[in-house]
Amino acid sequence: MNDGLLQVESLRLHYRTTTGVVQAVDGVTFALDQQQALAVLGESGCGKSSLARAILRLLPRNVEAYDGRVRLHGMDVMALDEGRFRREVRWRQISIVMQAAMNALNPVLRVADQVIEPLLVHQGLPRHDALACVGEVFHMVGVPLDFMGRYAFELSGGMRQRVVLAMALILNPPLVLLDEPTSALDVLTQASIMNVLKRIKRDTGTSFMLITHDIATSSELADQVAVMYAGQLVEISDARRFFGAPLHPYSQKLMASVPRLQRGERPEYIAGRPPSLIDPPRGCRFTPRCPKRFAKCDQDPPLIHIEDGRQVRCWLYN
Repeated sequence: MNDGLLQVESLRLHYRTTTGVVQAVDGVTFALDQQQALAVLGESGCGKSSLARAILRLLPRNVEAYDGRVRLHGMDVMALDEGRFRREVRWRQISIVMQAAMNALNPVLRVADQVIEPLLVHQGLPRHDALACVGEVFHMVGVPLDFMGRYAFELSGGMRQRVVLAMALILNPPLVLLDEPTSALDVLTQASIMNVLKRIKRDTGTSFMLITHDIATSSELADQVAVMYAGQLVEISDARRFFGAPLHPYSQKLMASVPRLQRGERPEYIAGRPPSLIDPPRGCRFTPRCPKRFAKCDQDPPLIHIEDGRQVRCWLYN
């Protein structure tokens, strides 16, 4: 592991349900440097959102298992009690943009009153000074200042997403987790939001962890790519190599499913369906759907380090 911004080691988050234990995050290890963007790709239900919640310790009541290490600037934040984590880490060091901006905003509060809250609670700023900070962040994300007095239902989907992004940036944290920040938005609005994120990353040095299943959108921002399948990371790569030639058979299928404007190939699909996280397949979890499976796939592969620095969880590269 390097000494960058974030190091996650063997992180595990399992949920207890009436039908069994859901292995949402199962031994995830990766690192993220400062001023970098990591795209976490994968199908719906593979554990991407649970990974973000595990890092920020936004846990539901039905947690069965939660362990591993999360280091921020070298400090193991998993060792902090909840009170200290809330005061020193959550929103000050790591913040999150949740899915569905309308659900993340209170419909009976004006948007400025929601963005201002961390400044009043965590920093104790006078309201006048805090509102000035909100105006600066609104300008950064492209929200007109006269929108500060509006309610969420008075804004378009794109403007609501920008307001939620402003909430995540208001304390200037070095790391922001983005959970499907462009879902349910039209193509032009998606492009506009991604341009805002790229400008913020360039101008402020903020690092992002972008959780998405939209491969085309992620390529606009990502410096690194981590592919998640059935609660595990199956490939970690720099973005240039990944989008040019992914290693894992699942990653290759994901890339083949993206329509290409300048090529004649028809998009492919992945046969079968994602496995249950209550009872995942033995060995490699992609085996039932993999066109390249062979006998050794019945054994669970580790993350194998390739000479060019990439990592892949597949026996083909052993």
